Amino acid sequence: MKDLVILGSTGSIGVQALEIVEANPLLFRVVAITSAGNNPALIIEQAKKFKVPVIGVTKGADLIKSALPGSIVIDGPSASAEIAAITCDVVLNGITGSIGLAPTLAALKVGNRLALANKESLVAGGDLVMSIAKPDQLLPVDSEHSALWQCLMGGAKREVAKLVLTASGGPFREREDLSDITVIEALNHPTWSMGPVVTINSATLVNKGLEIIEAHYLFDMPYSQIESVIHPQSVVHSMVQYVDGSTIAQASPPNMKGPISFAINFPERVKGATTPIDWTSAHTWRFDPVDHEKFPAIELARRCGDLGGGLPAIFNAANEICVAAFIDGKISFTSIIETVEAVVQSLGSKSAGALRDLADVSAIENDARQVAQEHISKVAH
Repeated sequence: MKDLVILGSTGSIGVQALEIVEANPLLFRVVAITSAGNNPALIIEQAKKFKVPVIGVTKGADLIKSALPGSIVIDGPSASAEIAAITCDVVLNGITGSIGLAPTLAALKVGNRLALANKESLVAGGDLVMSIAKPDQLLPVDSEHSALWQCLMGGAKREVAKLVLTASGGPFREREDLSDITVIEALNHPTWSMGPVVTINSATLVNKGLEIIEAHYLFDMPYSQIESVIHPQSVVHSMVQYVDGSTIAQASPPNMKGPISFAINFPERVKGATTPIDWTSAHTWRFDPVDHEKFPAIELARRCGDLGGGLPAIFNAANEICVAAFIDGKISFTSIIETVEAVVQSLGSKSAGALRDLADVSAIENDARQVAQEHISKVAH
């Protein structure tokens, strides 16, 4: 039985992970969970249901303590990092945003195996994370990276020609004019059920740009050998093309239980973790090239990753501010990437050199957020 820590237990990844635990009580024991405190009723319910002894929240601790008198409650902005350092078999980082970097580093430093769904950890602090991660300590949870990980088991690294990440294309892949897109439209993803930030990132294809940077770090692959392709059905999660011209793809229904279960129970698979593809029915899978003119986010992310230094962190932090501004109705959909690019251009000269520690990452992110806010104030409705 594996002792499991779940960071972000009330989010989409955390909820699905607990469903896997519930279905496999002999495989996992949840020893700690964390939440931002936005849904205290749910984390209290989770703690009771799974008899979790340690709970971490960034706010609302008094309510948690009164509802769970026998539990240890850790509160404050560093709660997730403290809980990530609890000795266990696996830490699942399902936190959204660059606030997930500190707990990622905390888990790795104490030697815990880390199942990583927080892509921003590698985007904002990839050099820091990879400098301390040991072999087989950092396991990908994003469906695309889980797919690449599984496909890469089919050959040696020297035999890999390219990594191909699939993208659903979001709700606007066939829409010509993106200028009048509403928040409701952008949050209506045709395939996946995700939180608002990830859903908007999928609509702009920022998500795929972040995933290309993440793949670069996870698999030590140059950006020139990482591509993306539109696959609306989201059944083929990614592919690896080998030097002999063969391509190995990983396919499964579009849900996260397969990738989550594979990471938290590695090296063994969890039987029945997700429903398999029904091969008795007809299927049509489509693949299209990315329209980089309509969706410039991927190439912008690739440029930031190639130049390195603090640029990926700037790209990510600026995007977080712009997505929030779009959801709040302050800027248009197309202004998201336009503003992110303006911030990247503005701060490019300040981003040279490696980020040495968490303080460096925080400083460059704060600069990016401030500049993004300044740009938003100029174009706000």
